[in-house]
Amino acid sequence: MPSALVVDDARVIRILLAHHLHELGFEVVEAANGKEALEKLNQAPSVNLALIDWNMPVVTGIDCLKAIRADSRFASLPVVMVTSETDMDHIVIALEAGATDYIMKPFTPEVIAEKLLLLGLIDAEPL
Repeated sequence: MPSALVVDDARVIRILLAHHLHELGFEVVEAANGKEALEKLNQAPSVNLALIDWNMPVVTGIDCLKAIRADSRFASLPVVMVTSETDMDHIVIALEAGATDYIMKPFTPEVIAEKLLLLGLIDAEPL
């Protein structure tokens, strides 16, 4: 079973994403900020996907993304920014930093499934 790391300081968003990912066949590991996410990745380096919020305390999502991309173990890890930052500059910054894709809040289960389908992480859209 594939696993996903969900990183967001808002517990309700982590719960929603975890629910959607479970429905798509993923096990989920949660983190409340970028520092916690990096610790979890080091404990479970076999994660198949990371969904990361931008605005978080301790270590921001963009700094977490940069740290992930600086670690050769995670060179091929799909990292999707899931954030309310909708400004084109933020999207460009995230993609230049190594984000695989970008999902804007609020999101729907269909949007999550569509992104994972496009990334080749699920076989067919189950919704």
